[in-house]
Amino acid sequence: MLLISRKYFQTTLAGLLLALVCLSGCKGDSQSGTTQTPDGLTKVTLMLNWFPEAEHGGFYAALKHGYYKEAGLEVEIIPGGPGSPVQQKVARGDVTFGVTNADDVLLARAQEADVVAVMAPMQTSPRCIMVHKSSGIENFDQLKNVTLAMSGGKAWAQFLKQTLPLDGVELQEGAAVAKFLTDENYAQQAYIFSEPFVAEQEGGDPVSLLVSELSFNPYASVLITKQSLIDEQPELVQKMVTASIKGWEKYLAEPVETNAYIHEQNEEMGLEILAYGVEAMKPLCVVKEQGGSTGHMTAERWKTLHQQLIDVKVIEPNTVDPMKAFTTSFLKQPAEN
Repeated sequence: MLLISRKYFQTTLAGLLLALVCLSGCKGDSQSGTTQTPDGLTKVTLMLNWFPEAEHGGFYAALKHGYYKEAGLEVEIIPGGPGSPVQQKVARGDVTFGVTNADDVLLARAQEADVVAVMAPMQTSPRCIMVHKSSGIENFDQLKNVTLAMSGGKAWAQFLKQTLPLDGVELQEGAAVAKFLTDENYAQQAYIFSEPFVAEQEGGDPVSLLVSELSFNPYASVLITKQSLIDEQPELVQKMVTASIKGWEKYLAEPVETNAYIHEQNEEMGLEILAYGVEAMKPLCVVKEQGGSTGHMTAERWKTLHQQLIDVKVIEPNTVDPMKAFTTSFLKQPAEN
């Protein structure tokens, strides 16, 4: 007869009981990568495209004010940084949702990444060129005889170079506010809610020229996920979109508590720059299409962006169907006249 020691039996039994508790208290979905918490919330992850700041405010507001929890979600927000592989991680299923820009969605899909945009908080791109007021430059037609520092390989930069004559403009890679402050003939890439604030605080005289004025205007802070998750768990995606929209509406109306929370997550983002950022961002979130609401997207905008990316040769023709890069299924539909 096989004899089993009491110690072995107790250890094995304890291990089995622990495994059962884990299985019953944290149910997993092998297809989506989501799990259930003991209190019945669905755990999901949201990866940012940069360190926490105002451009992510609506998502943090949904977390801070409990909108995700009300929707039955336990959301972990994962900060990004330079070169954050948001699209790749979403496509692989490493994270459930991500935050990126519309042009990056199309670029990712050109590489056969399974990513789909489900809402777009920022209707106007925050990308700008920062120039000195003393230079007299008030619009892009006057952008001449300066040093322009920008990431030249980016799609928006390619579009700018193909659209403008740039007479007498010396192009440089990268950008530095410190250089801007010492040279009135220096212009640089920026986000309207970030570098202009820093320049003003240091005594500079920045003027921001929005790249969207050139008609290159990708949606920004776009919420993305996998098509397979949309197909398998549309209710989950709907909960995430609805709660995120509620968060964005709260943030744009009452940002103070959320800004304090963002500052806790990223001490480099002071309360002053966050307050400046949300005020600069409010006009960018206004939906211009009649009947549209927060997060709105249109096929026309996606098709136009797709053609622009082809025109500047960052994607090849016939490699991407822009109609599959987004869905409005989870958004409030415009009222019919």
